[in-house]
Amino acid sequence: MNRKLFKMKKLLLIITIIANHSCKNLSNYESADIRVYDESILSIIDLSSKIEVLADSIALPEGPLWDEKSNSLLFTDIINNKVLKWNEKEGVADYIYPSGNTGYAPNSGEALVGANALNFDSNGNLILCQMGDRRVSIIKNSSTTNPVFETLVDNFKGKRLNSPNDIIISKDGFYYFSDPAFGFLNLDTFQIVDSEYREIDFHGIYKFNPKNRDLSLVTNEVSVPNGLALSLDQKYLYIKKMGVFDNNPKVLKLNLETKKISTLFDGKEISEEYGGDFDGIKVHSSGNIFFSGGGGILIINPDGKLMARINFGNATNCAFDKEEKYLYVTGHLDNPKVYRMKLKSSLKITESIKIETH
Repeated sequence: MNRKLFKMKKLLLIITIIANHSCKNLSNYESADIRVYDESILSIIDLSSKIEVLADSIALPEGPLWDEKSNSLLFTDIINNKVLKWNEKEGVADYIYPSGNTGYAPNSGEALVGANALNFDSNGNLILCQMGDRRVSIIKNSSTTNPVFETLVDNFKGKRLNSPNDIIISKDGFYYFSDPAFGFLNLDTFQIVDSEYREIDFHGIYKFNPKNRDLSLVTNEVSVPNGLALSLDQKYLYIKKMGVFDNNPKVLKLNLETKKISTLFDGKEISEEYGGDFDGIKVHSSGNIFFSGGGGILIINPDGKLMARINFGNATNCAFDKEEKYLYVTGHLDNPKVYRMKLKSSLKITESIKIETH
């Protein structure tokens, strides 16, 4: 009897230790700003990191892009039609004005007419998606209040583009950009307004060859395409489908060889829980996908599994610096700020890249 009682007490002690250990682990996987759904994401996310505010009172911040040359973050204010620059030494300053609405093309005159996404070409020049000018253009990467933009592309088969939104560059040098009609969006009703100026009746995603200026349509099957990103192997195009018109935001996965589109992540449930819509998207060197949605930044793995949510408030986009030391995030109309949060050391990231490419 005593032996049985001893065994039962020993078993109870083991169960208690396991339970306490589990509770400690669970509590360690959540902080005030971060909720972890899969602990493997802790290899790059640091629960002790604090969210820092870098800029405030930006009407509609977007297009975050790290400029290694000046060790600065560039980003846009779509409503105020300018590119801004932030760095630790100088803080926030205007960089390029006007940025996306210069009178080059007729537009609706609505609020979303400034530059949206930014990128760099192979020579370090700045590429802009100009919503008001309805083109993708390029300019020298320097501060100016008298910009002279060179047009890269402004039409598809002779019809003027809607309002280029996001642009990414593949390893083999092709540009992919989305062209929803948000330049014709009424911010009061969140509806696309009818306009005699709109010439293309679909929201397209295009592939552009900067060498010969050839433009081809990748797909017009996504109702409201926004942010774009490429998988690490460059075989898939990740597309952010917004839920602004159907309350059904998604991350889609397009096979660039077959053009088949599938749903990688359905965001309806998490959007209903936390609010926010799907907008910008970036792929970390670990293969994990960071994107705005769910009232902050969501992280999924390449299989579409939800890994974590970071509570920045409603956000439009995100970016990394070259070494991925920080995650930079642009807020939204109701959250007009720019943030950053420190990530974990890139040492493990480098190791994971070596494993991935072996």
